[in-house]
Amino acid sequence: MPDASQQYLIDQLTACARGDALAFERLYRASSSHLYAILLRIVRDEGAAQDCLQQLYVRLWHASGQYDPSRAKPMTWLATLARHIGIDWLRRQKPQDSTEGSALLEGLSGDQEPEAESLRAEQRHELRDCLDTLTGAQRQAMELAYFQGLTHRELAERLAQPLGSIKSWIRRGLERLKACLSHGT
Repeated sequence: MPDASQQYLIDQLTACARGDALAFERLYRASSSHLYAILLRIVRDEGAAQDCLQQLYVRLWHASGQYDPSRAKPMTWLATLARHIGIDWLRRQKPQDSTEGSALLEGLSGDQEPEAESLRAEQRHELRDCLDTLTGAQRQAMELAYFQGLTHRELAERLAQPLGSIKSWIRRGLERLKACLSHGT
């Protein structure tokens, strides 16, 4: 049985499939901030993320009848739609470095079954919880290294910290994440 927030989204999607504009507005209010964050992480540009979000809701208005609550949670289904739109946007761009662009697309692409996507969402949630156990400096350094690909030396310059401190933050942060993810604590 879905919880109340999931049931609310299911009800709005069902009503959207019948052409209920008010339900569409409620669905937008309940889900747009989360979906925008997903799109922003994928396209890494605010304007593009806003355009993708608009495209997502246009597509959603026409495709809401395809949602099947027995196959996926509503937010998982919506996030999958957002992900596909973000990936499509990336594919239409001409990356400056084609190897970087293809690696990014390879990591994002692939049609996942809703169950697999749901499992990945749970894993991302667990990772976020483990990231919350890091100190602010460790987390910032690791996010810059992972999401922006900064080297230890670049991190030291950007954060105005000694190189040894940066290396320690990353090493200890990785150890803490590994322990947290392997023990679920």
